Amino acid sequence: MKHKKIDQVPTGDQMLKMLEALANPHRMRIIASLTHERSYVSELARMLQMSRPLLYMHLQRLESAGLITSSLELSSDGKAMKYVEVSPFFLQLSPELITEAVETLTTKAPNNSGKKRK
Repeated sequence: MKHKKIDQVPTGDQMLKMLEALANPHRMRIIASLTHERSYVSELARMLQMSRPLLYMHLQRLESAGLITSSLELSSDGKAMKYVEVSPFFLQLSPELITEAVETLTTKAPNNSGKKRK
C-alpha cells in the first residue's frame, strides 16, 4: 500500500467512528489482509475463513468509518466482483488530540440517568 501524507486531523465524530470500527479483531484482520493489495470479497472471505455475510457486515462498518473503499468490476466472464482496498489513513492518539477532538463532537454522551449511585 502506498502511504500518502495525511494532514487532516479527524473530528471527534470521525475519530469515534474509526476507533469503533477498529475495536474488533475481525475488522483489524481485514485491514491487515488488505494492507498490501486489494482483494475481492470471495477471496477475502476464504483468506480470513469467514462467511461472506459476516464479512460484508464488517466491510460495511470499515467503509462507513472511511477505512476502506469498495468498487464493483466485471470479471473476464462477465460476473460482477466487489473489490475492497484500504483507504490511506493515519490515526494518532494523545491526550491533547483527544481534547481537540472532543471540542468537535456532535455525538451526545450516553445518558446514565437510569443508574443508581452508591
